[in-house]
Amino acid sequence: MIRVLLADDQEMIRTALATTLDLEDDLEVVGQAGTCAEAVAVAARARPDVALLDVQMPTGGLAGEDGLDAIAPLLAAAPGVRVLVVTTFGRPGYLRRALEAGALGFMVKDAPIERLLEGIRRVSQGLRHVDPELAAASLSLGASPLTEREAQVLAASIGGAATAEIAAAVFLSEGTVRNYLSAAIGKLGARNRAEAIRTALDNGWI
Repeated sequence: MIRVLLADDQEMIRTALATTLDLEDDLEVVGQAGTCAEAVAVAARARPDVALLDVQMPTGGLAGEDGLDAIAPLLAAAPGVRVLVVTTFGRPGYLRRALEAGALGFMVKDAPIERLLEGIRRVSQGLRHVDPELAAASLSLGASPLTEREAQVLAASIGGAATAEIAAAVFLSEGTVRNYLSAAIGKLGARNRAEAIRTALDNGWI
């Protein structure tokens, strides 16, 4: 029996998926979580074989920006668990981040349920399960050109935050924030901050 943890902030989707998986003779849903912190806590308690993890999920107080930042602490909390990222956003940058953090699989939510079931079974055996087109796109795209600080500052500016607000959020001076934003815009070949944010989001770099 493959023990599965479902981590997704959309309760309706999570519940429906749990019902579907429980119909399979070899799968058992042993825990559910709606935030990154909850996913780590449930994994430590339930010791699943496979954790299905969403990208766009509240941190719940866990350090980081999204579900991908929960992969490393989840693996530490439940040694032996295999992570399969299941997301609406099939972005090459997200795939690269997920695999670098230790995930074994990455697929989008609009894939057929049969493919998801195959993915769960494959990663439970320690095998990779990645959409081939997305993998090819990730290889051609390459790594993010942004440094960790540049990405952090650019992410903090989403929504049109003022320089002073960004500086307070990332604990930097306003001048340093401007420098990082300028560097990020230049590296991404963008004309302005909004275009840089859009490019970074589309590629999964923030």
